[in-house]
Amino acid sequence: MKISILDDYHDTLRTLACFGKLQGHEVRIWNDHLQDSAALAERLKDTEALVLIRERTKIAAPLLERLPRLRLISQRSVYPHIDIEACTRLGIIVSSNMHAGTPSYATAELTWGLVIAAMRMIPQQMASLKAGTWQTGVGHTLRGKTLGVYSYGRIGAVVAGYAKAFGMHVLVWAREATLARARADGYAAAQSRDAFFAQCDVVSLHMRLVDATRGIVKAGDLARMKPTALLVNTSRAGLVEPGALVNALKAGRPAMAAVDVFEEEPLRDGRDPLLAMDNVVATPHIGYVSRDEYELQFSDIFDQIVAYAAGSPTNVVNPAAIGGRPAP
Repeated sequence: MKISILDDYHDTLRTLACFGKLQGHEVRIWNDHLQDSAALAERLKDTEALVLIRERTKIAAPLLERLPRLRLISQRSVYPHIDIEACTRLGIIVSSNMHAGTPSYATAELTWGLVIAAMRMIPQQMASLKAGTWQTGVGHTLRGKTLGVYSYGRIGAVVAGYAKAFGMHVLVWAREATLARARADGYAAAQSRDAFFAQCDVVSLHMRLVDATRGIVKAGDLARMKPTALLVNTSRAGLVEPGALVNALKAGRPAMAAVDVFEEEPLRDGRDPLLAMDNVVATPHIGYVSRDEYELQFSDIFDQIVAYAAGSPTNVVNPAAIGGRPAP
C-alpha cells in the first residue's frame, strides 16, 4: 500500500521500533504542516492509507473528495478533526484505537511538570540567571496545598496520584458518576462548582473537548480563584471561554496559568497574548510527545494498517464504510 504520514515534525516515526511493522509498504513521511485542501490533495493524490498524528491536520470533505485512492485513515484517540460522515459516504474506513484502559502518562507527567514549573517560577528563574540578575521572585511549595482536578478521567486520576505523593490535598469536580469514582479512590468532591474554583490552589483541566464542554470554564469561574492560584490546561484550549483566561490573568485571579494547548495550532505567532504574559508558562502541545508515548500510539496505528491490508480492519469508527472502496 501507498502510505502517507502527515505532520511528523521531527522525522521521529521512522526511528521507532514499531515502524518496522510497515515493512513492504511504500511510506512517505511529511515533516511540515499543511492545511490548505488543494495543496494537501496534490500531496496525497496517490495515498491509499493516511496516518494522522492526533489532531494536527483537519480532514474535511473538500479534501476527502479529491482523494479517490484513499481507503483508510489510521490514527489513535478521538477524531473531531475528521469528517466521519464524508469518510463513510466515500467508503473510506477510519480506524482509531480509543485506548480506553490506558491513560497518557506522558500527558500526566507534563501536567505535573507544568505545575512545578509555574509554582516555582522555573522558566522565569532560568531567564533571570541567564540575564545575569540571579534570582527573581519567590515561588510556592506544593505540600499542604489543594489540587483541583476538573473531571476525573484516566489522566486526571494519574495527576491526582502525583498530587497525593507531593503531600497535596485533592479536590475533584465532575459529573456525579465520575465523582463517585473519585470518592471510591479516596478523593474528596467539592461541595459545589463555585467552591471548587474558590478553594483550590491549583486547578487542572482534564476533559475532552465536545459540544457539551466547549467553553465550560467561564470568566466567573476564573474570577473565583485565589489571587495566588494556578490554572493548568493540558487538555484543550476550547474548554475555556474565549478570551476569559487572558482577561482573568490581567485581573489577577488566578495569579498564573500553565498551558500546553491553544485555540490555533500550530501556534506560530509569538505575539499571542498568552505568550506575552510573564505569569504564563506555555509549551507547544507536547503532552503526548515523547518517544515512549509514540511507540505506544504508533504501534496501534501501524497495526491497524496491517490489519486492513490483511482484509480484517480493526478499531473501525465507521463500519458502514467497509466494502465501500475495493482494497488495493
